[in-house]
Amino acid sequence: MPVYKIPESVLVVIHTPELDVLLIERAQNPGFWQSVTGSKDSLDEPLIETAMREVWEETGIKVAADHLRDWQLSNVYDIYATWRHRYAPGVLKNTEHVFSLQVPRGTEVVLAPREHRDFMWLPWREAADRCFSPSNAEAILQLPQRVAPSLSGGANQTETTS
Repeated sequence: MPVYKIPESVLVVIHTPELDVLLIERAQNPGFWQSVTGSKDSLDEPLIETAMREVWEETGIKVAADHLRDWQLSNVYDIYATWRHRYAPGVLKNTEHVFSLQVPRGTEVVLAPREHRDFMWLPWREAADRCFSPSNAEAILQLPQRVAPSLSGGANQTETTS
């Protein structure tokens, strides 16, 4: 019996205090730059654990749960046709939960070569422009308000888009 991906994932925007954002390039899709993403391994896997695991697997950065910031933001989007075969027949949408992780400038990145071929740190606006995923780009554009909510007066809120 085939093992299908669970259509619930995390997006983790990794950034420095200066708001330089880490982007990684997909190995199978050169030119597709993104933040850390990944699906839950099991239906009962807590999202924070999914985020911690994906950061470790994709970047080699070991992170504790209390260092991740859960934005309480979910995006629902159509799964790209190219990747639908990874999901059960008829599954067309994914729910993505957004997190961020602040790391010191100079943090070592060790890519998983089967998943990613390159990485770069870019100022947040440039990083948003480089992302192939609209929800990833939008999350990066929200970064200044999300990491300093006391300055912007913003509070965490849940949003769902399609």
